[in-house]
Amino acid sequence: MNGEISRAEFLSKGARGGAALLVAGTAVAALAPVAAADPLSDNDLAIARVLVAAELLGIDFYTQSIKANKLDKEDAKRFAQILSNEKEHYQSVAQILSGAGQVPATADDIDMAYPKGTFDSAASINKQAQTIETIMLGCYLGAVAGFQAVGIAAGLATIGASEAQHVAFFQTMETGNPFALAFPGPPLDFANATKALDVYQT
Repeated sequence: MNGEISRAEFLSKGARGGAALLVAGTAVAALAPVAAADPLSDNDLAIARVLVAAELLGIDFYTQSIKANKLDKEDAKRFAQILSNEKEHYQSVAQILSGAGQVPATADDIDMAYPKGTFDSAASINKQAQTIETIMLGCYLGAVAGFQAVGIAAGLATIGASEAQHVAFFQTMETGNPFALAFPGPPLDFANATKALDVYQT
């Protein structure tokens, strides 16, 4: 985290400064109007901040993975597509906060850290991708269960479905079986989601 905002402040109050995002044409473009229509509860705003943090982790991880130049050509293309997905997801969940009149955090508000050797090989990158995607899926499953604004929860479920596709992809790479897990989760509530994400924050 930078000197202006602690991890606790990031998750409980949101980022300070910066410009509100103007987003159009995203996968869940209705989130901002729904958030603006009625005041969101503190619970919902806190969950939205967790999802923003999760997406920032995903964006950073896939960016670093591609830059490491350890993936073959086809996997690099797949990672680029997943990165594009995560950027769209970020834009969508950030709208929840911007629609509520708050400023969503950006990459400038948080520093990411990964286990030693994460980007040393394609195998280590793929292994960490599976872990991160499982966390991200858990964040969305928990958000759908915990979000009080039903209209937004339904939109978050569509992002969760995309994250489940990512989990299945990396599971296939590891085991050859995309259907090995009947319950790819588990859902992460606010406390467990923040704990899981905290591992990747300095």
